[in-house]
Amino acid sequence: MKMSFSDRSRHFFHVVSNVRPLVWICIYLALMPLFAFFYQLLPDWQFRIPDGGGTTYGSWLYYSIVTITTLGFGDYTPAHGGAQALTAIEVMCGMLTIGFFLNAVGSMKSEIDVISEKEKQRRVHEALESDKLLKNIPVLLHKMNLFLAWCWAVTTPADKRKTNILEFNANFTFSDMRDLFKPSYLPVDYAHRPAVEGLLQCAGHVSLNLDSLQQRIDLTLWEQLLEDCFAFVSNVQLFSSSDNLHHLLDMVSHKQGISIDDAEHKLAQAMTTYSTPEQAEDEPFLRPVVELYHFIKDSSEVATRVILFLNNFSANHSATKEAKTLLDASQA
Repeated sequence: MKMSFSDRSRHFFHVVSNVRPLVWICIYLALMPLFAFFYQLLPDWQFRIPDGGGTTYGSWLYYSIVTITTLGFGDYTPAHGGAQALTAIEVMCGMLTIGFFLNAVGSMKSEIDVISEKEKQRRVHEALESDKLLKNIPVLLHKMNLFLAWCWAVTTPADKRKTNILEFNANFTFSDMRDLFKPSYLPVDYAHRPAVEGLLQCAGHVSLNLDSLQQRIDLTLWEQLLEDCFAFVSNVQLFSSSDNLHHLLDMVSHKQGISIDDAEHKLAQAMTTYSTPEQAEDEPFLRPVVELYHFIKDSSEVATRVILFLNNFSANHSATKEAKTLLDASQA
């Protein structure tokens, strides 16, 4: 497809405008010795040379400099066609080069202004999103810590849950989960429901909160937080054993012909016989618990990272705000 003259002209000036100003300065300086060489090649009678004036390369370099800069002191002047033509060409080259230089400077300034404006908008956007995140940090921290508390309840044997020490152990074993159907004994668990039910319900609430957070706040500003939020939500959505865990005791009771309490006791005994969850995968009624084990391992790690990030973010923002306040007060 052929380009029209206007398109070619537009393309030419676009290319020229993208040349850095330093390049045009170098070209401008290089023209001086180049034309001095051409002047030296011409016969001396092509010029009016002042009395006592030299005809060495240095003299023609002087003439080239005063010509391209359009100073024209008048001591050396072109007398005939060849010298006049060459002098006119140098003057035109000098004017064009200076023009392109100024155009490049203007283009660079526009480019700098655009970059500066984008940076200003980026800082404003980041400040607004940071304020949004700060306002949501207390709620997020509460929900994440509550999730870890439920993880602690599910992964801690019942006889240890009644202690005042509530600290989730990320290195829990599969047998530590044997009392997942007993009450959690958490201060927030007024219904005294099975710990596993409270954990799954809490995980669902946290997932909804993080999903809503991604819609309300531009988390792309904090890539690690975005990845962790996405990972937690994905873990909850991909967890497929919720219904099986809710009805696990009923299924064991029905198949074994035993009571619910005996089914719970039998399940706890079965879990203590396996040192790793991989060994328990051969037992069909333990597969939901195995998936729960991996879910807690992955999700608790993500929750811990999110809590650490939010605490650091809040502390850094408070320190920055305090420093800015002190600086403003000192300048007042």
